[in-house]
Amino acid sequence: MAYVITDSCVACGTCLPECPVSAISEGEIYHIDPDTCIDCGTCASVCPSEAIIPGE
Repeated sequence: MAYVITDSCVACGTCLPECPVSAISEGEIYHIDPDTCIDCGTCASVCPSEAIIPGE
C-alpha cells in the first residue's frame, strides 16, 4: 500500500531526494503517486512534520 502525504506537509522538500522511485511530486502540499510508490517508508522516516503516513 502506498504512503500518503497529509495536510501537515510544509513542502520542505526533505522527502524528495529520499524516494528511490521518484514517486513524490512538488506542490503546496507534496503528493505521492500511489502507482509508483513501492511502500518502502523512507520518505516517512525523514519527514520533519510527520506528514507522511501509510495509506489505507
